[in-house]
Amino acid sequence: MDTKTFKRTLQKSDRYHRRGFGHDAEVEDTLKTEYQSSLVDELRAANNVLTRGDVTIRLAEAFGFCWGVERAVAIAYETRTHFPSERIWITNEIIHNPGVNDRLREMNVGFIEVKNGEKDFSEVGSGEVVILPAFGATVQEMKLLDDRGCTIVDTTCPWVSKVWNSVEHHKKRDYTSIVHGKYKHEETLATTSFAGKYLVVLNLDEARYVANYVLHGGDREEFLAKFVNAHSEGFDPDVDLERLGIANQTTMLKTETEAIGKLFERTMLEKYGPIELNNHFRAFSTICDATQERQDAMFELVEQDVDLILVIGGFNSSNTTHLQEIAIERGIPSFHIDSADRIGLDNSIEHKPLDSDITTTTDWLPAGPLTIGVTSGASTPDKSVGASLEKVLEIKAAAAVPV
Repeated sequence: MDTKTFKRTLQKSDRYHRRGFGHDAEVEDTLKTEYQSSLVDELRAANNVLTRGDVTIRLAEAFGFCWGVERAVAIAYETRTHFPSERIWITNEIIHNPGVNDRLREMNVGFIEVKNGEKDFSEVGSGEVVILPAFGATVQEMKLLDDRGCTIVDTTCPWVSKVWNSVEHHKKRDYTSIVHGKYKHEETLATTSFAGKYLVVLNLDEARYVANYVLHGGDREEFLAKFVNAHSEGFDPDVDLERLGIANQTTMLKTETEAIGKLFERTMLEKYGPIELNNHFRAFSTICDATQERQDAMFELVEQDVDLILVIGGFNSSNTTHLQEIAIERGIPSFHIDSADRIGLDNSIEHKPLDSDITTTTDWLPAGPLTIGVTSGASTPDKSVGASLEKVLEIKAAAAVPV
């Protein structure tokens, strides 16, 4: 399939929408009511530092809902307003936040089921309304929905679309796209569906393995086994690593994406020399501004005097997980929760350590004066942050009352 031509044709269809439906004012009031927090507003007004009793809260300078997420949620709400009685579906979570997705379910938006590892579109009827989430949908899904005559409401973040343009550029010039990301993540699945030849690397270690193969060769079968499910069909490392273009899942750790890009630039420079470099290597900046801002703010937060850090966001949110990584790298105790419901008033917390299952920690808030650093992922509304902090303050206030 000529993916670029298909997308261009789809966008010209009168059944395709990506700019909302003119219900901005109505939806804005609803979103403020449902997702803003008076406590977070108070923190902002106090330069992101607030002390109550023996608790000091330091809120990261950049946190929570980014522009792309706000846009996606607003368009989803507008869709329900514009089509009050029609059946509406969404191909995946609108964003990686359980509260927001539950709210859409309450608005009678259906989520496509996954059966045996595949999305089941069988219940989507001809002409029904389907929302594409903030991190996009695969070109195959778009084609299926278009063929079925569905009204498509596209909330894909423009930063994600920018990555798609990059891999289209690679494909046109017969470059293999090296995608820094998680190969099962919805955004990466969407990106690779627009690519020609591609290889997904999770981290710098995997990138080093590939770079070493480029320079020195290796065991082809071992390579393919290592990256099973993370490369394009028919991928051959002995042939398809001669011309490389760099792309990324927009929510990955910025510093690692940059390091991977520089690694492959040095690798191709060593192998082909400076004169031929531009014929073997391409790189375009596809790091999301919002992701970068939140990571930069987290780097600043961990340099401050904090006793622990609370990270709030969906457990399957890549950008939130990377914020937690920064705290871990600095050796600061961190607790990743997806909602205030994870905090018990008995001073227990259900949280997700990095690369581990959800666990419960008791007495997680120590007695006495305490400074807590707080951040949240780009899919986390202020209301979730505020509710979590209210519980923290309630626990500490109760502990300070003499028995």
